[in-house]
Amino acid sequence: MAENLITDDSEYVHHYKVRDEQGKTFTQHGGIWLLELDKFKANRIESEDQRWLQFFKVGEQLNDESLPDWMITQEMKQAMSTLNTFSEKERQYHQYQARQEYLREQRTILRELEETSRELLQAKLREELALQEKEAALAEIERLKALLENKDQ
Repeated sequence: MAENLITDDSEYVHHYKVRDEQGKTFTQHGGIWLLELDKFKANRIESEDQRWLQFFKVGEQLNDESLPDWMITQEMKQAMSTLNTFSEKERQYHQYQARQEYLREQRTILRELEETSRELLQAKLREELALQEKEAALAEIERLKALLENKDQ
């Protein structure tokens, strides 16, 4: 845990076992380990437990090119490799998500542009049709005037 859950105890490692109502332990193996990383403070790493606690606490900030002395064990190198693999996969996942979001935005922009173009084209066609109708109406007026003039003569 990154924050303290048990505030009335200064210990940072808590091991809980599964027991029945009579207090008999279900199994000697397993249980729940609660590690309160905020409580863990060590100037020197002196045990394997402390090594893991420190790794859990600062692992993401470590540079695998220049690991501190307490990290120079086969297990810690493997843990660092696993952390890097997960971190790389997470970066790739976020890059993929960002790319998908970019493509969604581009498709939305393209649809909006197409819709706007279609609306502009329809408006232009309506204008041209209205102009043609006006010209036809004016031509009909001129034809009717000519008929009237011919009838009056």
